[in-house]
Amino acid sequence: MALAARVIRSGEASEQLSGIALKTFFRIAGLWRLSPVEQRALLGSIPESTFYKWAKAPDTARLQRDQLDRVSHILGIYKSINILLPRHESADSWIKRPNEAALFKGHSALAYMLSGGLERIVDVRRYLDGKRGW
Repeated sequence: MALAARVIRSGEASEQLSGIALKTFFRIAGLWRLSPVEQRALLGSIPESTFYKWAKAPDTARLQRDQLDRVSHILGIYKSINILLPRHESADSWIKRPNEAALFKGHSALAYMLSGGLERIVDVRRYLDGKRGW
């Protein structure tokens, strides 16, 4: 069967993407200086034992679709912040700084994301994409 014609089943795609997605997430979380509690919440309130197992061996993880979506949006947020704020120090600290934008009401983007589910993460990504002119 030709590679282009091959359809990847969702379970197979999850296996292929999970390790890469988690490694990317953990790298961003490190740059943003997120605590394990904050990281677990952004991943969908995963159990502590699962989080530490994934942190130790991300290639063994099998993320659910919701978790892959979360990581994808976190990556999009990271990319947008770094385009808008080219200095790494400013970009990496933005997520925790109080923000006067109407969406955040004086709270940080991180606090906003942690106060809700995937929808809040998507809101932050849309906000930043709007700032970029997308």
